[in-house]
Amino acid sequence: MIMSTTTAIEGRPVREYLGIVTGEVIVGANIFKDLFASVRDIVGGRSGSYESTLRDARKTSLDEIAQEALSLGADAVIGIDLDYEVLGQGGSMLMVTASGTAVKLG
Repeated sequence: MIMSTTTAIEGRPVREYLGIVTGEVIVGANIFKDLFASVRDIVGGRSGSYESTLRDARKTSLDEIAQEALSLGADAVIGIDLDYEVLGQGGSMLMVTASGTAVKLG
């Protein structure tokens, strides 16, 4: 499955547009990650636990659009957009959404 943020794949014209595909992932941040991230924010450095959670959520949302596109008979998803949103009381959850257009290429 070809996945791209661009609206075209060089040398492969779009033969058929199959529709919009989306994937959504909502993850909760646990209290221990929050505590250690706060300490890192005070003393400096990167929050590896949050980065890992964000990376996993992004991968899962992209996997979801790839699966949805496959079920439509697509061989590519173009125009992919990723969005991130903090949800819940006190920003306790992170939502990652991916969307794109499923297509058949020539």
